[in-house]
Amino acid sequence: MLTRILAFLLETVFFVLIASALLRAWMNWVRVNMIAQPGRFVMALTDWLVKPMRRRLPKSLAQSRVDWASVFGAVLLALAYALLWGLLFGLLLGAADFSFAPTALLTMLAFALKMLVRVTLQTLFILVLGYAILSWVQPGSPAYGLLGRLTEPLLTPLRRVIPTVGGVDLSALVLLVVLQIGMMVFV
Repeated sequence: MLTRILAFLLETVFFVLIASALLRAWMNWVRVNMIAQPGRFVMALTDWLVKPMRRRLPKSLAQSRVDWASVFGAVLLALAYALLWGLLFGLLLGAADFSFAPTALLTMLAFALKMLVRVTLQTLFILVLGYAILSWVQPGSPAYGLLGRLTEPLLTPLRRVIPTVGGVDLSALVLLVVLQIGMMVFV
């Protein structure tokens, strides 16, 4: 029981941190104002990791449109999660001298990649679901505008292919189904 609680807490903390780093990168990509919420919240959760990384990145990466410091931060957090998980639950321990076997390292990298993909897909799912719900309930709200800006790069290509049915845009529903299938396949 205690092991399950510890695993849940570890996963929850790292899910929020990784999702925040990825959301920060995405918000910078689509040029969302970081002064308003959730930008301030995301920056408060990730500044401790992203700011030092920005100083260490080469200028070519630091000045690109992609927020590489946030992306690398999410990757580092996923690796830290895999390492902690392995140390706490014995996945990575080799022999009695606590040496790391090559297969344990590959397992850790696969576990980190799985966490990163899962957090990405679930975060996108939450954003698109929120956008779809608000489009029906409160389409004039500031949250709807923010979610629209965050989801438009994903929905626009689908809207070119999927026609509206009875005046209803089904692109968000299709994207939700695709994201759910992605979670089934990759995670």
